[in-house]
Amino acid sequence: MMRLDSNEDDVSLFDAEDDAARTPKKSKIKHPLACFFHLFFRVSAILVYLLCEILSSSFIACMVTIILLLSSDFWTVKNVTGRLMVGLRWWNQIDDDGRSQWMFESRKGLGKNVPSDSESRIFWLGLVVCPIIWVIFAFSALFSFRIKWLAVVIMGVVIRGGGAAKWGTSLKKPVTSEFFKQAMAGQEES
Repeated sequence: MMRLDSNEDDVSLFDAEDDAARTPKKSKIKHPLACFFHLFFRVSAILVYLLCEILSSSFIACMVTIILLLSSDFWTVKNVTGRLMVGLRWWNQIDDDGRSQWMFESRKGLGKNVPSDSESRIFWLGLVVCPIIWVIFAFSALFSFRIKWLAVVIMGVVIRGGGAAKWGTSLKKPVTSEFFKQAMAGQEES
């Protein structure tokens, strides 16, 4: 029979467990206002779409409200919440030759500016789920022959899908790709 010495240290089978025990998880939301507005505009646009026929008889007012909410969401995600919640940003730059180049940038450093796991999950899930909902709305409007609402839903798909596509393009870059994988896995950047 083998006897275990009490002097031996327990060794973790997986490095992740060992790392998790040493470093506390950063699940606290550092930017609650940014998180609120990250979800507010997109959820509001979906609710206006769902409740518009019940609450208002004006199709134009509903359409304009939905487009304004989606545009506000696009601007907020691109210029504010992307930077604060996950440390990513993108923009279009025109060269001297007149060629358009998309620039992608991620936050550097591991100081106190490291995004929390909760904020990362809120950002990425909100970014992915909402375009899927608009695509479902598009099929619903198409199969129910609600042609005027189909135009509104297609605008929702284009505005939300375009924003998600640009963020998806930023994931092709090595730094942001690794950052996204770690955010979805709930691990901190090492």
